[in-house]
Amino acid sequence: MAAPGPAAPYACRDIGGMFLEHPAFLVELLLLVAIAALGVALADRLRLPAIVGFLTLGALVGPHALGLVDDPERVRALAELGVVFLLFEIGLELPVERLRRFFREAMTAGGLQVGLTLLLGAAVASALGVPPRSAWVVGALIAMSSTALVMGLLSDRGEIDAPHGQLSTGILLFQDLCIVPFLLAVPLLAAAEASGWQPVGWALLRAVAALALLFAGARLGLPRLLDQAARTRSRELFALLALLVVLGSALAAERLGLTLAVGAFIAGLALNASPYAHQLFAEVMPLRGVLLGSFFTAVGMLVDVGAAVRSPGPVLLYAGGVMVAKAGIVALVVTGVLRQGIRRGVLTGMALAQTGEFSFVLAASAVAAGLLAPDLHQTFLAGSVLTLAATPFLVQWAPKLAAGVAARWPARDLPESDIPVPQSGHVLIVGFGLAGLNVARVLRARRIPYVVVDTNAATVRSAQQRGEPIHYGDATRPGLLERLGVTRARLAVVAVSDPPATREIVALVHATAPEVGVLARTRYVLDVDTLESAGATSVIAEEYESTLELVAETLRHFAVPEERIAEFAAGLRAEGYEFMRGPAAQILDPWLAELLEQDGTSWVAVPESFAQARSLADLDLRAHTGVNVVAVERDGEHLLNPAPSFELRADDRLLALGTPEAQEKLRALLATPSPEAAAP
Repeated sequence: MAAPGPAAPYACRDIGGMFLEHPAFLVELLLLVAIAALGVALADRLRLPAIVGFLTLGALVGPHALGLVDDPERVRALAELGVVFLLFEIGLELPVERLRRFFREAMTAGGLQVGLTLLLGAAVASALGVPPRSAWVVGALIAMSSTALVMGLLSDRGEIDAPHGQLSTGILLFQDLCIVPFLLAVPLLAAAEASGWQPVGWALLRAVAALALLFAGARLGLPRLLDQAARTRSRELFALLALLVVLGSALAAERLGLTLAVGAFIAGLALNASPYAHQLFAEVMPLRGVLLGSFFTAVGMLVDVGAAVRSPGPVLLYAGGVMVAKAGIVALVVTGVLRQGIRRGVLTGMALAQTGEFSFVLAASAVAAGLLAPDLHQTFLAGSVLTLAATPFLVQWAPKLAAGVAARWPARDLPESDIPVPQSGHVLIVGFGLAGLNVARVLRARRIPYVVVDTNAATVRSAQQRGEPIHYGDATRPGLLERLGVTRARLAVVAVSDPPATREIVALVHATAPEVGVLARTRYVLDVDTLESAGATSVIAEEYESTLELVAETLRHFAVPEERIAEFAAGLRAEGYEFMRGPAAQILDPWLAELLEQDGTSWVAVPESFAQARSLADLDLRAHTGVNVVAVERDGEHLLNPAPSFELRADDRLLALGTPEAQEKLRALLATPSPEAAAP
């Protein structure tokens, strides 16, 4: 099948005729889907990203290896629809509010990373003899990182909300947005190569006008169309309309001189704020996953494994150069420009040191436009697979590497502050987020001396203006902890949202001042044992605490007294959440179960249905329910140890002593109408 021209980087328009022209097309398509499924299973078994499984198995069964599929271009025309659905999903799910909150960091770090990587990649490619326009394409390919891979790895490690995780998310979001101008630039570069730069200006104006027209049409027309479909309450109609929106917007963009993927992105962006956005996402996601997996498998089939094995030098040079350059640039931006510390810079750089999935999309577009030579394309494909396969190991090794680099990095002196460090008996708070701030509030209310350290310069400046005893610095530095008096402190509270940093700080405090208690906070269960072995005196696991609160609220609905619930929760904490960390078949320890069975006090309201006053002696509560009434509250006044002749009324509140079951019987008895009230 002939490659499409520069104005049509995607070959999706010829799908219909493939069934007639190529009888083996359906067989090859089914084989492609089967290989993609096998790739996911294999990658999961080896704990590798799914995209690595797609690309690797695709390379093995492609025409350059086993030859099970002799022409992947035929099936890739359909598989590339996955890219269209992916771009629609990104536009649809673009976190606009989150982008506003992290706009400055995302724009600064992402813009500098993409710009510097683009310039460096283009310069190196030009020095190696690549034509100038192709060199710019190479720089753009290198600038992109894998959003799906990095977000998955950070989420699995519990680091998605860590400072370097949030920073990585911001940079990845900026990169994802860059794919739209990059795709638009490919036909412009191809046109400039064919007829000079003079027509490029007009082409750029036409592209901008087409974007504006497409966005306006989608923003005005699509929500009304979806609203009419939703009014019918037909799930089938809405599903078909969702498919029509994606493919129709892509086709409209192509007719306007844009690319299919850009059209889908614009449609998703136009529907981002629509009330039907979530349902649209649910409708297109399954199809997008199948097609996208097929796309990467088809891309893997293009890799010439034999050529890469015979001449590994360029592939290894590309992979090594990309990882070193990108990690270095990101670390430089985070450390030198954002001033967030060398440790955070190394962690972020190692996470983003690979080629992204959008690089394959951009490469396919550049090859179709004649901007990427076949041998250079082969080097890019093989080298990119290596960078993706290496990323899980880079992320795993990043904390140790960051600690080693930070230990040798020249430490910055603490900024001058007129707030003295307490001499002894104070609390050292590491991290001044929500948790650290609230701990400080309580300590200040109790007049307990404390000192805070945080790595966020903006947070430090703001808190210092409020009079907080806070200093800027990286608590993973032994010298900093000593200057803040950790050896003279009574307690160290580690309240940072970075799991690797939490472990380092706990171990460092324990090694520097073994007699000082260390209270550590973590989000996830898996960190409890690690932090305790590192030297934490107590570990507060948010995952456990939220579960405890859920259990407590459940027990309240069954009238279990508050003191019993409190003792039960304290018992679970005292044993280190052992029951909650055990296997699913593990039963509750008997002594914990007894805590819930013991007598306790609880306020029980007399309901409105209790219309006729009756004395405690008439009710004989002890005999019928097993509770003792300790006190009665009426009209805001309390009567202790009421006499048997005391008459109860509606809206009274009884302080009842007894087991949860007995108190539940009391509620049922009070809710039962008296025989006198029931008589006609």
